[in-house]
Amino acid sequence: MQMIDPDLALVVLHAAATWFMTGLIWFVQVVHYPLKAAVGRGTFTQYQAQHVQRTGWVVGPPMVVEALTAAALVLIPSARVAEGAALAGLSLLVLVWGATALFSVPAHGRLTGGFDPSAHRRLVRTNWIRTVGWSARSGLACWMLLFGLHGGGQM
Repeated sequence: MQMIDPDLALVVLHAAATWFMTGLIWFVQVVHYPLKAAVGRGTFTQYQAQHVQRTGWVVGPPMVVEALTAAALVLIPSARVAEGAALAGLSLLVLVWGATALFSVPAHGRLTGGFDPSAHRRLVRTNWIRTVGWSARSGLACWMLLFGLHGGGQM
């Protein structure tokens, strides 16, 4: 029986969480957020409250896994992952989480009181920061995994 390499397992778990979030953010950016404008004003407040509650259950666990593994890749040096790649990945994650805190959370808060076209436009527009950030992280995670599979991602 072959032992699982913990360094490689970390890279795989990190890549899986990142790819999940990248797929989800593209769905949110292209489909979900734009469709908020089509929800009737009479039911929007209920819709938005359900959106916030249900979204937390879907994004919370993979975001926590992604954050913990991104930090571990930086804090626990590995021959499988280049230090620069780990730092770049964590930096991009800080950007994504920062955009979430600075733009997405306040926009959702404003929409909780009812549909607001200005808040909706701002939500869709600023979500591109997260979409591009997670997409870049996805490519970086792919690179880390490919090089990690070969035993060394050092540059």
